[in-house]
Amino acid sequence: MGRVVTTRAPVAFITGASRGIGKAIAVHMARAGFDVAIAARTIHDGEAREHSSTVRASDMSPLPGSLSSTATLVETTGRQATAVYLDLNDRASLAAAVSKVLDIYGRIDVLVNNARYVGPGHMDRILDTPIELLDKHLEANAVAPVILTQLVLPGMLARGNGCLITLTSKAGIVNPPAPAGEGGWSLGYAASKAAVIRLAGIIDVEHRKDGIRAFNLNPGVINTERIAIDMGAFGFEPTGASPDVIGAAAAWLATSPDADQYLGQWVEGQDLCRDLHLLDEANP
Repeated sequence: MGRVVTTRAPVAFITGASRGIGKAIAVHMARAGFDVAIAARTIHDGEAREHSSTVRASDMSPLPGSLSSTATLVETTGRQATAVYLDLNDRASLAAAVSKVLDIYGRIDVLVNNARYVGPGHMDRILDTPIELLDKHLEANAVAPVILTQLVLPGMLARGNGCLITLTSKAGIVNPPAPAGEGGWSLGYAASKAAVIRLAGIIDVEHRKDGIRAFNLNPGVINTERIAIDMGAFGFEPTGASPDVIGAAAAWLATSPDADQYLGQWVEGQDLCRDLHLLDEANP
């Protein structure tokens, strides 16, 4: 079974936490008092992963960030960090990751579905996108969050409380401003995000009475490492907000009783952070 952590702290499980928004959410959850389980494919800095957004090219160059580096940031807050491998397109890895976290901590109090499919088809147009890449988008962005929810929800129900936060995107509800590759996005991304948007509302209708809190959190345009490195060629510039904005918003949703006004709803993360002054000099 490996190491077992004896802690009274609540536990947050965050996917896609090797960099970007997921890394920021992990740090802010730790600052809010959570032990943090962080999940992604990149365990150590320098690992090669396919991150080209188009079928026209391959890019295996390492991106900045890893679960190891995120764990170090979490541990500087005084909280525990556990890194687990997770691939959204590998269902066995989802079950294995949750099982490992439960073996170590015995509970998962908050699930943040942040990770998404990264790879070809993200910035390709309909006629250029093989159907199997649409399958990967739907599996990773819509089906995997449901699987993870089904894995953690029974424990939450048994305890009578739990929180599930799904990172959404306006790509799921509005038309792109331009074709994919010219400042717009692909059908695979839009369709998969449109599908997962329904998750929080369904959870709320079925389980609010059981103490389960579910939210859709929309980050808007965020200046992540991948935006800065990869997306300029497709019409996206690193002019968005800091990932810390969404980290602070996610931690507030998970911990504040005032967040109950948003149960089952779509929350604009940047607006929430600004209106509530969640980031200040004492909490950068």
